[in-house]
Amino acid sequence: MRETMNWLDIGQMDDMGRMDTPVHRLDARAKAMVTMVFIVTVVSFGRYEVSALMPFFLYPAVLLSLGRIPPGAILKRILVAAPFALVIGVFNPFIDRQPAIVLGPVSITGGWLSFASIMLRFALTVGAALTLVACTGMHRLCSGLEQLGCPRVFVAQLLFLYRYLFAVAEDGGTMMRGVELRLTGNRHIGLGVYGSLIGHLLLRSMDRAERVYLAMVARGFDGEIRVMQKTVFRPVDIAFVCCWTVLFIAARVWNPAAELGRLLAGRLP
Repeated sequence: MRETMNWLDIGQMDDMGRMDTPVHRLDARAKAMVTMVFIVTVVSFGRYEVSALMPFFLYPAVLLSLGRIPPGAILKRILVAAPFALVIGVFNPFIDRQPAIVLGPVSITGGWLSFASIMLRFALTVGAALTLVACTGMHRLCSGLEQLGCPRVFVAQLLFLYRYLFAVAEDGGTMMRGVELRLTGNRHIGLGVYGSLIGHLLLRSMDRAERVYLAMVARGFDGEIRVMQKTVFRPVDIAFVCCWTVLFIAARVWNPAAELGRLLAGRLP
């Protein structure tokens, strides 16, 4: 639990979001729109398409490079969520055994292709979302989403989830350590204990939410997310949105990786 919390350190994400780079200076709305187009394009691919997804790694790679974001910081957070994607696709190789690609003596089934496609799409979409947060900051991002027309309730809930998810996880880790310290010998935590812990964590979270809400209302909170400086949609933001959108559409319609493979194969003796 403690290692997971270190990987999900909210302070590090906030520090990266406050950096001053060309990517950070872009309007949050522009980056949010491009990332949404990116995610929609990536998830629109078929379950057997693998090579067509490769060019889409260019987008998060460019943002990480220009934004001076350590790739390891994003990769660690992707690995934390990777088990959820594994659960979705791990049975595909056993269900779909129809050969799809034959490379000499090696036959690759459709199940392995669909599994690889699921993992690639997961890495691309989650990586793009994390890169967006790291290059923008959660507060500016939520403000930009509200300016784009997202419901105020949804934006506020997203910001609160980001802020207090880590506090709830820390409470859970503290409760688990307390239980482990009280165990003697080789005794293990039973399912009944886990159920009790989850119930107590839920009650503590509800109590925390009530106290946070009352404190915010006492300070005049009305549901609107305010920022120190209002951003302006500049020509560079329009160019950023248009260029990346055109590239995504082109990569979706035309498979550069497959074309490059055919070109290289044609030149081989």
